[in-house]
Amino acid sequence: MAANFHNPISQAVRPEDTAETLSKYRRSQEQGKADYALMVKAFYDLITDFYEYGWGQSFHFAPMKGGESFEASLVAHQHFLGEAVGLKPGMKVLDVGCGVGGPQRSLARQFGSSVTGLNLSAYQIEKCDRYNREAGLDHLCSALHGDFMAIPAEAGTFDAAYHIEAIAHAPDKAAAYAEVFRVLRPGAVFAGYDWCVTPLYDGDNPEHRELKERIEYSNALPEIASYSVVTDGLQAAGFELIEARDRAPDADAHTPWYRPLEGNGLTLRGLPRTRLGRKITSVALRVLEGVRAVPQGTFEIQRLLNVAADSLVAAGRLGIFTPMYYHKARKPR
Repeated sequence: MAANFHNPISQAVRPEDTAETLSKYRRSQEQGKADYALMVKAFYDLITDFYEYGWGQSFHFAPMKGGESFEASLVAHQHFLGEAVGLKPGMKVLDVGCGVGGPQRSLARQFGSSVTGLNLSAYQIEKCDRYNREAGLDHLCSALHGDFMAIPAEAGTFDAAYHIEAIAHAPDKAAAYAEVFRVLRPGAVFAGYDWCVTPLYDGDNPEHRELKERIEYSNALPEIASYSVVTDGLQAAGFELIEARDRAPDADAHTPWYRPLEGNGLTLRGLPRTRLGRKITSVALRVLEGVRAVPQGTFEIQRLLNVAADSLVAAGRLGIFTPMYYHKARKPR
């Protein structure tokens, strides 16, 4: 199989609990914002290892340039944010919703800043700490277990903050921004990328509505926001809005952000992300589950991720969705 192969079977959940955790996710998804934390925890317990299998340690999209590898595009997307918030050696920075820490390690290497990753998932926190040590970056990178709706840090702790597609999970964006605002020092910059419907989205169009609902269901999202929900929320939290725009058009026309999910430019490392790779994985997992070689529910998890991938590609082709609505704001002095 590919170099740097990662076992997609979840190590966060006991094998006998996999099906029940999947059921818990489905029940919490039906409750939406009311069960936000339970939904997100269950989701990432189930899919973190699948994500690493296909995506590596940076769980996000990026605008791709011709001739640029998928991995290089991710790093460039991260460094764009680092430059946006003005990272420098000695700065204390908050990564809001850090995943397993791929971006924080990339930014710490590039800019020499001290980056604290905040995460609701204890499983991802454990992985993040281990990967930081293995990379020799634990003097710059750390992980903080907590919810971005109630950040466990004192007011004015950080010199800058960023998020990469994390606050898409927030049940109330303005409230999440208010927490980020609280823990920043005056004059600090906050920037990020969020999942949004674009102005081309038509709520009266059944196809548009169905794709939006499928993306929400298969990605643990309470609701996908419009651009104005992001910008209005930042200003309601007290931030001065500096810039906001969709970075998807920054990609070359023949390499849109959803290209890695389509199957073009196949490599062994990228195969699991593609439609063909997902189909191969699904067939293999169905067989393995049938002979009890993998936990019951594993095939259903893979099918959930297939719904996510197919819906994201379809919405991306229609231009009604972006995973990289860029926003940059400052806490007043």
